[in-house]
Amino acid sequence: EWDRWLLMGLIGTAVGMLGFLIHQIIDSLIKLKWDLVENYLQVSKRNNLYLSTGQDGNIHMTWLCALGLGLAMVVLSSGSVLFICPAGSPSGLPEIIGYLNGTSIQHLFNIKTFLGTFVSCVLAVASGLFCGPEGPMIHLGALLGCGLSQLQSDTLGIHLPLFTRFRNSADKRSFITAGAGAGIASVFRAPIGGLLFTLEEVSSFWDIRLAWQTFFCCLMATFTTDLLSSSLYGFFYRGHFGFFEAEKRIIFWVKNLLDMNVLAFIPTILLGMLGGLLGALFVSLNIKINKLRMQFFNSIPKLSLRKLIKSLRTVLCSFSCQSGVWKKFSCTRCWLHFPCSSEWGSAAALLIENGKQGITYLFKRGTHEEFGYTSLCTALAFYFILSCWTAGSAVASGLVIPMLYTGALYGRIIGLVLVSIFGVQTNEYGAWIDPGLFAAIGAASFFSGVSRLTISLTVIMVS
Repeated sequence: EWDRWLLMGLIGTAVGMLGFLIHQIIDSLIKLKWDLVENYLQVSKRNNLYLSTGQDGNIHMTWLCALGLGLAMVVLSSGSVLFICPAGSPSGLPEIIGYLNGTSIQHLFNIKTFLGTFVSCVLAVASGLFCGPEGPMIHLGALLGCGLSQLQSDTLGIHLPLFTRFRNSADKRSFITAGAGAGIASVFRAPIGGLLFTLEEVSSFWDIRLAWQTFFCCLMATFTTDLLSSSLYGFFYRGHFGFFEAEKRIIFWVKNLLDMNVLAFIPTILLGMLGGLLGALFVSLNIKINKLRMQFFNSIPKLSLRKLIKSLRTVLCSFSCQSGVWKKFSCTRCWLHFPCSSEWGSAAALLIENGKQGITYLFKRGTHEEFGYTSLCTALAFYFILSCWTAGSAVASGLVIPMLYTGALYGRIIGLVLVSIFGVQTNEYGAWIDPGLFAAIGAASFFSGVSRLTISLTVIMVS
């Protein structure tokens, strides 16, 4: 079995390198976008406030610059899957689950699908759409698991005489399962979470040998991503090779831990019920939206025109996500560098930052009054509606970050209600009344309400 373990290690290493590359490109594109936006912002210090104006004194030029860059990325993202690899347009997870349970899907594991999904994923996340890279990473991990185990490609005309004994449907599904688990492990830096995710969500056929091999694959993926991230940031070497900083290794780093009180279970139960209800509403709305989409597109006779309209509809979705946020929350202070004290500025900081950074803001401990009711409720309405609309668009995108973000928003609202009732508690007994704590619980509740995951989600959240 040494060759099977060797392949599992190679697949995990390849998925880890791919995960690192995706996150580096996304971060670089986001930085590039805001660097270009800042060319329209002249920051000057006045009365200890940083006021931002455009080059012509007009914030609208800044808005047009950000909107144009975001729409250009969405056009390329949507076009790459619609016209190059239609199999890569969804998140990829339902297709992988279907394949592992006996459904044959054409062009699901070829090189064009891999390239199209990769390009679409990085552009969609960097553009500002309310989505994340998790679903496409599962698909890309499964693609690597399939390709490296079979070592053959009809598209490229490659048929290597290596590992030929694995060229059967049973072994192929085992390596695809391991690759999918490595994809989720690389994203969340949680090898046990990746293993449990494949056990709970992906595969229906399981044995203890496959469990150990999948865990080894997930472990290699996480180690590779962490190792590369320790030394490179934005493709620049930082001189810390092999130094695993906790803040960089844990995706939603929380510095100050809190002692729990039995009374905290009362709002926790409320958050669990709220997560289930809102999760059911989210799924129901998304199903209805996608049914209306399919009815509309099926009424169009020509396939090329149908694809063009799908792409334009995705661009319209992006326009709504970015235009609505900018028009509503254009703040005269420079939220690009400093937190804004106004309610609208706080909401703008939550919505315009990328999803992972926004979740980190919401999880932060000791910030009881940093975000008010207006900013949290407005951001919740925007994120819930627009992420529901974005899901199912013609781009390779995931729902995990939007689910965590939505749950964190209403969790922090519940925490803020408790602070309003009991006040800011500085004593050790009442320190659990912290909006950041309930933001983390709310994130898990909405994620669980939508995905109906329990064990793997708990491990991912506390890893």
